[in-house]
Amino acid sequence: MLPRVLEPEVMDSPEEALAYDAMDHREVNRQFVDDLLEAARRFQVPLEEVILDVGTGTAQIPVELCSRDPRYRVLGIDLAAAMLDLGMVNVEAAGLREQIQLQQVDAKQLPFASGSFACVMSNSIVHHIPDPAVVLREMWRVVRAGGMVFVRDLMRPPDQATLDHLVRTYAAEADSQQQAMFRASLHAALTVPEVRQLVEAFGCPAETVQATSDRHWTWAARKEE
Repeated sequence: MLPRVLEPEVMDSPEEALAYDAMDHREVNRQFVDDLLEAARRFQVPLEEVILDVGTGTAQIPVELCSRDPRYRVLGIDLAAAMLDLGMVNVEAAGLREQIQLQQVDAKQLPFASGSFACVMSNSIVHHIPDPAVVLREMWRVVRAGGMVFVRDLMRPPDQATLDHLVRTYAAEADSQQQAMFRASLHAALTVPEVRQLVEAFGCPAETVQATSDRHWTWAARKEE
């Protein structure tokens, strides 16, 4: 198994934000939202309240979600000001300023009371965090009883050959900076057993974490009453 190699926690230069936003995440984002909505139906969690998006980046997923239904509202948080600046551009361009709010917040210390949200979602923040247990525990803390978490991130490949294959498969048309970002993210990602161990530590069943593609794991769990 490849060792985990940390990458910078915050992508906060305008150049990094632009490079990230320019990558073609459309299919991945559509799949994330499809799967989020399916999980909400399965867990019987209403999404007509404010949804917390942890590590919202340039707000592409809130835009995808809120474009589907005017009842959805999202509070997107991120530590990177450059990402949020570009995210607001995306929100305004989509005409969704009434549905999406963005705030600069550290996911390791969420400034929300326990049980504040019926749904907490997150895509691709965990691999940025040196100690992911802190962020996962915080997301679980702010979900109320009967609510759910839906967290997806990259999955660290077992070896260098697999990592190279993933870069060739999913970033072949990206520029060298974008390919380097994807490669670094795969190196920094967690494995399914690692994530399962982390969520079990605060009482969430291991089976709520599953590999959901050749490069992603997903933690989808309902917080029991």
